[in-house]
Amino acid sequence: MSIKVAMIGAGSIGFTRRLMHDLLAVPEFADTTFAFMDISERNLNMVTELCRRDIDTNKLPARVVPTLNQREAITDADYIICMIRQGGLEAFALDVDIPLKYGVDQCVGDTICAGGIMYAQRTIPVLLNICKDIREVAQPGALFLNYSNPMAMNTWACNKYGGVKTIGLCHGVQHGHQQIADCIDRWAKQEGLLSKDERVTMRDVDIVCAGINHQTWYIKVQWRGMDMIPMMLDLFEAHPVFSKQEKVRIDMIRRTGYYSTESNGHLSEYVPWYRKRVGEIGQWIDLSEWIHGETGGYLRHCTENRNWFETDFPNWMKETPPVIASENRSTEHGSYIIEGIETGRVYRGHFNVINQGHITNLPDGCVIEIPGYVDHNGINMPVVGDLPLACAPTCSASVHVQRLGMEAAVHGDVMLLKQAMLHDPLVGAVCNPEEVWQMADEMLVAQAEWLPNYANEIEAARARLAAHVKDGSRVKLHQTEGAARLHTRTVEEMAEIKSAKGV
Repeated sequence: MSIKVAMIGAGSIGFTRRLMHDLLAVPEFADTTFAFMDISERNLNMVTELCRRDIDTNKLPARVVPTLNQREAITDADYIICMIRQGGLEAFALDVDIPLKYGVDQCVGDTICAGGIMYAQRTIPVLLNICKDIREVAQPGALFLNYSNPMAMNTWACNKYGGVKTIGLCHGVQHGHQQIADCIDRWAKQEGLLSKDERVTMRDVDIVCAGINHQTWYIKVQWRGMDMIPMMLDLFEAHPVFSKQEKVRIDMIRRTGYYSTESNGHLSEYVPWYRKRVGEIGQWIDLSEWIHGETGGYLRHCTENRNWFETDFPNWMKETPPVIASENRSTEHGSYIIEGIETGRVYRGHFNVINQGHITNLPDGCVIEIPGYVDHNGINMPVVGDLPLACAPTCSASVHVQRLGMEAAVHGDVMLLKQAMLHDPLVGAVCNPEEVWQMADEMLVAQAEWLPNYANEIEAARARLAAHVKDGSRVKLHQTEGAARLHTRTVEEMAEIKSAKGV
């Protein structure tokens, strides 16, 4: 079967190459046409060259067609995969650095909190434009698979205002699933339930996750018919690595009874408890990797990776291309969804969809993340029922922030934007209302070039900021790099580290 897959934001080397390999590992998709689209011609050319080499080496008939024209890429596409970062790393830096001046210390800033809310303001107008092209020139019934954050707000806007069926995809569930399997493996061997040669894999551990993206809870965990939920706290506290790296997630088990999907650094900024006092942040994070809570950690990671790829691209081209095969397929949901729809082979994963009574104690219409099944009939989502009582209010607080932020982006409404930030759990724990109002104005002015939806509001925001300076009413700002900011390494420094490790 021959299908066309449009990849929007294809200059994202990690996602683009991985998802292409995943799809081509399915025998029926060997002659797929991939339309790569990006606004950066340089990045697009590099990724195209790399992916074409992979296809040629694996002797596959697939084609890569690069274009800077979004509508051209989407024309006649059966599936559209989005992985854009609107504003790039320049805007991302503002998402992190401006809130820091107001005391809001984020590790990532791409889901909620001040950074995630602003990220939605930039991204949603672009996604709605993609939806317009899908409606007008894609194949009838084309499916939109969104990987771009902030996942819930983006997926919500596309389904409510874009007129296109949109499924949000994330890999947080898979990562936590692997951690749980590792914990059970270690415990089972200590208890004599496994030999040293045996291993507990993700396939051995049955899970059900439910909640909202990046705040999804493992509400059912079974191994060999045993309910492992009551053991989660002990298993993670006893793990020699996770006990140090996942302190927030472990404390959330202690307070709620359930493990959450997202990383320590991500989770710490979605709730009001762990990053509101600068002096306490250090006790909840680990600096061995950015994902465990470092201030601006994901920004540093992305910056280093971008600089390294741009510098080291010729060496990438000299490497032996990977073998595209089913055993090398990743756990990303995208290729499995397309495989299920096209071939009828059943796939079970966790997807971000509109709540229609699936989680009964979260509002209908919001975006939830729950288990789903895919086959020739499409994507089918079973009813989960109620979230555990301690998990539901945590998710509910974020849902209302997401609703405000999504509506603000769609309508270019400054008041809704400020109300979203005011009600954000961490922002509200750190800032008073006037600080929120001025922070939002400052972020609007700084990011004006990526905010066409606020074109009529930027000058008013700039005037308000100037008036506060003139009359002395501007709130006091913090002079800080954050509680745990690490140095962004240069290409030369990264090369020295790799050389020392013999890489």
